[in-house]
Amino acid sequence: MSNLCRDCLTQFETGARCPACRSPRILAHAELNDLSIAHMDCDAFYASVEKRDNPDLRDKAVIVGGGTRGVVSTCCYLARIHGVRSAMPMFQALKLCPDATVVKPRMSVYVETSRAIRALMEELTPAIEPLSLDEAFLDLTGTTRLHGAPPAVMLARLVKRMEDELGLTGSIGLSHNKFLAKIASDLDKPRGFSVIGRAETEAFLRPKPVRIIWGVGTATQAALDSAGIRTIADLLRWDRGDLNARFGQMGERLWHLSRGQDHRRVNRDERLKSISKETTFFDDTSDADLLDGHIWRLSEQVADRAKAKHLSGRTVTLKLKRADFTLITRRHSLTDPTQLTDRIYRCAKDLFEQSANKGPYRLIGVGISDLAPEAEADLNRDLLDPNAPKRAAAERAADAIRARFGKEAIIKGRALR
Repeated sequence: MSNLCRDCLTQFETGARCPACRSPRILAHAELNDLSIAHMDCDAFYASVEKRDNPDLRDKAVIVGGGTRGVVSTCCYLARIHGVRSAMPMFQALKLCPDATVVKPRMSVYVETSRAIRALMEELTPAIEPLSLDEAFLDLTGTTRLHGAPPAVMLARLVKRMEDELGLTGSIGLSHNKFLAKIASDLDKPRGFSVIGRAETEAFLRPKPVRIIWGVGTATQAALDSAGIRTIADLLRWDRGDLNARFGQMGERLWHLSRGQDHRRVNRDERLKSISKETTFFDDTSDADLLDGHIWRLSEQVADRAKAKHLSGRTVTLKLKRADFTLITRRHSLTDPTQLTDRIYRCAKDLFEQSANKGPYRLIGVGISDLAPEAEADLNRDLLDPNAPKRAAAERAADAIRARFGKEAIIKGRALR
């Protein structure tokens, strides 16, 4: 059995405590030095950044999000103990945790911090596949000779450096493929490090609920329930052909992942095809004012991400899911690509107003696709909207102010709906 002290990084054979520093934070696994696919997920990233930058918040429940009509972007673990969750309406979150401190998101700060974390990862391996600002897959295959230590040690060193140098914590999942690494990183948050080896894969997965599989949302789970499939063990009893006949392409995916088979590579150069954000409501809603506020916030988040990645999008997409799980998707292609919140919002709002369906809705999403470099963004003037250039200039000026003084320096009124 290989053992690793997560505090001083000493490797040893046996013992409940580290022989060097006596720490009880020991990682022990028979395959510890043989696995190289990892998933790193920061712990309550936005809230942790806010606590790092404002020590007065350190021992308080913190919610990052909008006004009383807004939603929770994320929250710290103290708030989660009270039942607060991401995408929950703010009024509901404050009922559950009335003493929480609400902080407006500062996307520019989160982007800058994400880049600092990425720089630490780059020292370990070039094979990094970011999933968002606060999580990424890493492939450390073949790096043992380079670093003089196996991947597990280097990953423990990564999160230790994040804590020491950036004041943030993260959780690691280590396994033999991406699917299992992602599952492992959620097993022991915060400050976790979990391992799923090849030998234990089937035994680990068998009792787990099917919702542990990526892509199994509420609607898919209902379909699986109707087929008597509630756990991975239930899936394992199904013939591959029968799963495909019943669930189509999803059936093939279920067959492989239920057996812990995932052959996708950690792909650094995978081209981003779209940028989108969505939110699921705690309660289904038809409130036009509330929905409009969500469209604005989602458009702003999409625009912020596009600007951070120096991209723009020609096609704007609005996604709606009704209370009965009916999915409605509307798209519109612009004359030229954009990365401006104003243009994305106005297009998404038009798509919403053109939709004949009035809800109630349980989910809303906004995205851009047909991506292009930011140099191609917003070049053509809309002759039917003479005020567009003024709004664009105002948004660029606001971006500059936020970059210097923080995200909350300028807030649109509609963002508080």
